[in-house]
Amino acid sequence: MFDATQEARSSASMGMWAGVAVVAAAIGFGGYMFVSKAKSTRPSPVAAAAPAQPAGPADPIHDLKVQHATMSKDRTGTTAVWLVSIENKSSSHTYSNIQYETTYVGANNTAILINKGTIPGTIEPGGQKSSEINDALYPAGTAWYKIRITGATASAQ
Repeated sequence: MFDATQEARSSASMGMWAGVAVVAAAIGFGGYMFVSKAKSTRPSPVAAAAPAQPAGPADPIHDLKVQHATMSKDRTGTTAVWLVSIENKSSSHTYSNIQYETTYVGANNTAILINKGTIPGTIEPGGQKSSEINDALYPAGTAWYKIRITGATASAQ
């Protein structure tokens, strides 16, 4: 009588262990597939070391953004001095010799003075540059003023 229940328990126990083994094998296989898929989607070290190809033609007007600009006057109060922070939003182009234009406008919204210049140095892709520009004699009657980027020399990284 006890022998029959021992055998029934033993076969049920074996079935449970077989189920556990199947589930463990399925989890192991799934883990292996996940890891092998993750390895195959990683870029190879050679591909990662290759320089980024330009996404298209250089566009300094679009890529270079004035993040912050402040105009003040020099110690004598005659020359306009700009403190400008420019960001290069390009991921593939370095810009140098950045051309800018400053405009000084009178109370009747007509330009009193438009001055052009170049900021020396370079800005790497994704980089920022802060510059101090001694611009022009500050025109009398200026109501407001602005600065904008008009061009730059581009080179691909």
